Amino acid sequence: MMRYVRSGLCAALSLAGLLPVMAATAAPATEAMQVVTPVFSQLVGYSVPGNFVPAAENSTAEQYIQELVLSGQTVESWTQMITLTGIKGLAANPNATPEALALRIGGGFQQACPASFQGTSFGEIKLSGHDAFALVVSCGTANVAGKPHSESALVIVIKGQADYYTLQWAERGAASKTPLAFDEAKWTGRFKNLSPIKLCPKVAGEKPPFPSCANRK
Repeated sequence: MMRYVRSGLCAALSLAGLLPVMAATAAPATEAMQVVTPVFSQLVGYSVPGNFVPAAENSTAEQYIQELVLSGQTVESWTQMITLTGIKGLAANPNATPEALALRIGGGFQQACPASFQGTSFGEIKLSGHDAFALVVSCGTANVAGKPHSESALVIVIKGQADYYTLQWAERGAASKTPLAFDEAKWTGRFKNLSPIKLCPKVAGEKPPFPSCANRK
């Protein structure tokens, strides 16, 4: 599978630095919270259900990844995971588009499970005025470390001012020899649960919880 959808084919990442970087507005544990994270040239905001907790974060000069899992789970053993990634400078590439990157991620799924692959496109969308593309992909059977399971993911790709971002909600379940049926209500609901999804300019000297973005409508 592609680098930005965690599976057994993706290396585990360090937890170091996640909590100081990821800022969330206060909310009861059972309610959604608005998370705002500085990723390269912009702030990225999205909503997180209250039963998810920070699990891992890693950043290099060119790539960023942040992962959240259900409370009590880990990046090595999970049933649901929300992942934010950033790719620095990719918006300057004239050949890069949100659709192309989303289909590349989907292609990684298809290569991993050609007999049980399923993909559904939500098509081109606008998020905070930025071009974006969303799809849902799934493997009926993904075999990781000898443990067959199904894996599905909502993948949202956004073209920022200078960088590209992806927001993904993945889940694992029982393995299936045939492609999983697309559950439109579930995945459109999860898209809504992540909303509002925002890209905001950085404000000099602003600190967590980054109110300029968190309070932006």
